Amino acid sequence: MVEPVLRTVTRTQGANVALKDGTVTPDGCRLEFEDVPVLVHAFRRMVRGLEFDVSEMALTTYLVAKAHGAAFTALPAFLVRGFHHGAILHNPAASGLRGPEDLTGRRVGVNRGYTVTTGVWARAVLRSEFGVDLDRVTWVLSGDEHVAAYRPPANVESMPPGRTLEEMAVSGELAAVIGVDATAPELVPLVPEPERAAVTALLKHGMYPVNHLVVVKDDLLARHPGLGADLLRAFTRAKDLYVERLRAGAVVEPAKADRMYARVMEMTGGADPLPYGVAPNRDVLEALMRHAVDQRILERPMPLEELFAEGTRD
Repeated sequence: MVEPVLRTVTRTQGANVALKDGTVTPDGCRLEFEDVPVLVHAFRRMVRGLEFDVSEMALTTYLVAKAHGAAFTALPAFLVRGFHHGAILHNPAASGLRGPEDLTGRRVGVNRGYTVTTGVWARAVLRSEFGVDLDRVTWVLSGDEHVAAYRPPANVESMPPGRTLEEMAVSGELAAVIGVDATAPELVPLVPEPERAAVTALLKHGMYPVNHLVVVKDDLLARHPGLGADLLRAFTRAKDLYVERLRAGAVVEPAKADRMYARVMEMTGGADPLPYGVAPNRDVLEALMRHAVDQRILERPMPLEELFAEGTRD
């Protein structure tokens, strides 16, 4: 039987570099990698046009797409994780904010769409740790949603044309912005000591947010029983090689993400900083779905067993 060649897009990063350089190869298929310089463009192309066979995808984008009938299913290979306490920026001289609690009744910018995963996690921080009533904040978007059928709640609006979220935050027109790679020195984190706050959330509550996972077209999963499990094993082998290098301090020229994963490993007594599989991630996945329902992104939580390909749930 001829092995299927799968058109695949995923950003080169520590957890998958062994797949992309051929050190690890999946059983039963071959991955043909395509470079998409702006990764979020690949998410949109997959959601709207099913352009790839296998694709990295933001977690909330996947949940919204699945809720709207997308013909792809995830593998519990969580390529990217991160902390979002530092993603909320403001200009203290112009915002009038003394802390996150003062955001009620204000306007807050969100990079790209309302369903962007960083935005969901950052709003969750505001609600759960600082008591912000998210329904009483106006969320101002710089873009639209990957899932065209999704309709945001009434307190979401678009940014005026010709403006940027960064300049609106610097001027004080926006009290704060989320997920903006700001260069203006006036913009600083709204959450006090965000790194310390993120560490506390991890150690006290086990909150270690997932950002990206991997999805596979449903028709391929149906035609090739066992494909999901084969792919998950390959992604896991590649990730394990990366974690071994992290443990050995052997990552050459570590990037910001590498340093963060090494820090997580140090804080957790050497635990895998990128655990794959449903079981070790159940709490964080269910928490994200609760936040998504609370933020009117999902109508209801979805059973985890329906979100991951057969053969990859155990």
